[in-house]
Parts: sequence; structure tokens; C-alpha cells
Amino acid sequence: MTLQELQTQVVQVRRDILRMVHAVNSGHPGGSLGCAEFLVALYGKQMNYSTKFDMDGKNEDLFFLSNGHISPVLYSVLARNGFFSVEELATFRKLNSRLQGHPTTHDHLPGVRIASGSLGQGLSVALGAAQAKKLNKDNHLIYTLHGDGELQEGQIWEAFMYAAGKNVDNIIATIDYNGRQIDGDTDQVMPLGDLQAKLEAFGWVVFNQEEGNDLEKILQTLEQAKAATGKGKPVAILLHTEMGNGVDYMMGTHAWHGKAPNDEQLESALQQNPVTPLGDY
Repeated sequence: MTLQELQTQVVQVRRDILRMVHAVNSGHPGGSLGCAEFLVALYGKQMNYSTKFDMDGKNEDLFFLSNGHISPVLYSVLARNGFFSVEELATFRKLNSRLQGHPTTHDHLPGVRIASGSLGQGLSVALGAAQAKKLNKDNHLIYTLHGDGELQEGQIWEAFMYAAGKNVDNIIATIDYNGRQIDGDTDQVMPLGDLQAKLEAFGWVVFNQEEGNDLEKILQTLEQAKAATGKGKPVAILLHTEMGNGVDYMMGTHAWHGKAPNDEQLESALQQNPVTPLGDY
């Protein structure tokens, strides 16, 4: 995709997220909106994958969403990139839907390889996939996404340590570093300290992107991260995003971590993200 096509998809993905969450008065719009640019860049430009989905994912790049509560952005991006019908987005969080609040595998949803949302586990699974690729002589990469609040879980730090200790150098783990979580600012709930220094001390190569909602900057950082793979160390990106990005009243607060907009609020949000040529579902 061209940069303009990616930017158009970002706006459409925002509209999808807002409408999905509003329709069932349930879901997590804040983090989903904050990561729209990243996931659009990843699936629209960066990753080499097939929409003829199978669980093995041989000879293609794989993505694992660890902070599964931001499922609306994942579902929208998967649908908009051909994994399943865009019209299926209308079933989000409804009875018998494949699009559950947290992604799950038992309904065989294309694009989803693990059930996620129990925070802290995604990197461990992704490392297993990365090592499997090495055993299979498959040179494609593993990409993951994690919340910064998720880093308060102990398991993910075990995984950070394991990745470096076993030289898992075909993985790029991105941290959605928005500084907010369900109960407030991360600095108030459980400060992360100097996260870059910590990851580097664990043996990771770290890229720090302060403008995590700028498509061009994201694409540049992803290319830099990719160039750093295959050199004996795992790679991480600290992506500084804004929770609720693109909707003025959702930005600058943790309040929209897991709250749906009402009718009036939805109208305001959609006016800020007008209809695109891609069209609503």
C-alpha cells in the first residue's frame, strides 16, 4: 500500500473500532485507537503473510497480539486486509460470534493463532513460534504487540530473559507505550522505570519511537528493527502512542480504556474520522 492508502485505512479502522464498541456498549476503544497506525503499517506494508490462513504459518511472517483486549483494532485490520469479510465486524461481541471480546482460536478465525487477553503470556508463545521457525529453516519473522501495563506481569520478564539467553533473534516485540492502563497512569499504578535501559540490560536491541502515531515514523522504525534481526539478539520497539488517538475527548486520559461511547459521543468521534472510500461495514 502507498502511504496515502495506509492513512485512509487508519481512518477507516478508527471508524470500525468506534462503531463496533458502540453497537454492543462493550469493548476497549482506547488502546485500539492508539494502535491503529501500528497495525495498519504492520499488515499493510511490513509483514509478508498469506490470507490463505493456516495455523502453521510456514514461510510467512506471524503476528501475535498479547494484550488481547484491544481486539477491535485487530479484527478491523484483519478484515480490511482480506482475512475475513468486513461485514463480519458487525457481529463483534455478539452471541455465537467469532469476534469475541478477546481473540480466541476455537472458532477458527483467520488471522488468530492464540487466545490472548490473559496478560503477560503472548511473548512466551511468540518465542516458541520463533524457535520453531529456526528449526524449520524458515527465515521469516515473528512480530508481537504488548501493552505497557502488561509489563507489570512477571511472566513477560521471564520471556525477555529467555529470548536473549537463547539468542532468539527473529522476533520483534513492540510495546504500546502510552503510559496508561485500566486503573490510571502506569507511573501511578506500578512505575516501569527506564524501560529501554531494562530491556537492554536483559540483552535486547531496543528502538525508541517517540511518535508512535505517525505512520511514516512507524514504518521507518519497523524497517530499522527488521534490519537488526538475525544478529544474535531479540529486538524490541518502544512505541509511544496516545490512548484514544484520533478522538479528542478520548485522548489524554485512561477513562476510555474499556468504555464504549454513547450515541452523542459516537457521532462526535465519527465526525472527527469522516467516511472513507473504503466504506463502513
